[in-house]
Amino acid sequence: MKALVKTQKGKGCLELRDVPEPSPKEGEVKIEVAACGICGTDIHVRHDEFPYWPPVILGHEFTGTVVELGVGCTRVKKGDRVVAEPHTKACGVCPLCRTGNIQICPEKRSPGWGIDGAMAKYICYPERLLHGLPEGMTFDQGALVEPTANTVADVIERARFQAGDFAVVLGPGPIGLLAAMTARAAGAREVLVVGAPGDVALRLPKAKELGFRTLNVGEANPVEAVMALTGGLGADMVIECSGAPRAIPGTVDLVRKMGKICVIGLTGNRPVEVPWDKFCFKVVDVFFNLSTPYSSWDRSIALIAKGLIPAEKLITHRAPLADWEKTFDALEKLQGLKALLIP
Repeated sequence: MKALVKTQKGKGCLELRDVPEPSPKEGEVKIEVAACGICGTDIHVRHDEFPYWPPVILGHEFTGTVVELGVGCTRVKKGDRVVAEPHTKACGVCPLCRTGNIQICPEKRSPGWGIDGAMAKYICYPERLLHGLPEGMTFDQGALVEPTANTVADVIERARFQAGDFAVVLGPGPIGLLAAMTARAAGAREVLVVGAPGDVALRLPKAKELGFRTLNVGEANPVEAVMALTGGLGADMVIECSGAPRAIPGTVDLVRKMGKICVIGLTGNRPVEVPWDKFCFKVVDVFFNLSTPYSSWDRSIALIAKGLIPAEKLITHRAPLADWEKTFDALEKLQGLKALLIP
């Protein structure tokens, strides 16, 4: 079968090549991949900016149909449409695993960088990590469950966004827009999406199309705008999705006293200077986040299926595996939001 493979260490080294079709081991099922989203992680692996174990097939945001059951599989059946938590190789015995936090087990190796992923016709996967798609939910929607589960975990489950709160989202990329939709689904009275001049062509217009108030930092001062919209109090929650070292210190100026800052964006290990005393005097709660607990998956599936988080509206590209390179390039040039590869 054809698969998109990171062949070796180094920048680039991505190749569409023929690989053996996998067979399920005990406790695994074989899934025919219907769609696989391109994540920022895949782009980082392309440029050698994220840990990975080559040769490895890329892709972890996937959905598909069960076509074969391995020994001992009883929870799903052939023909089931599924999505999958990317928490493979968690050890099961460390304190994190034993307390239900397999998503941050130090031994975890997710598909797409730690083990073979889903940018291929088939993937074999542990049955215990699967979630079924409800009737009427499309594969396009299914492919967006994994990134949505991240924002649901971060905004609702960890940072405990409250109905009636005012939210500011920094960074209108796919995760930022999903975070905005998640805050709205949780009952936000208003969501302001803040972007940079580079976001004017596509991302900020998409945010506006989705019904959010928008601001371009090249044209207006976000602190002044937030204070005007909140009666001088500040936002109840700032959701940082940009990962921009210049933007992160300013989160404290946007949030109200005893407000919350939900950290989602990564800086790529770039240093950030934080005005520590400002954070102390505002008595803010800062929530750092990584990956997705079990609970966020079924919640995300329900929110997408009910239309409360219309995640599929972020899809700008659907392409065959053979067009992987120009699709990756379009995302890197900010000419697309969410792209799906169709094996």
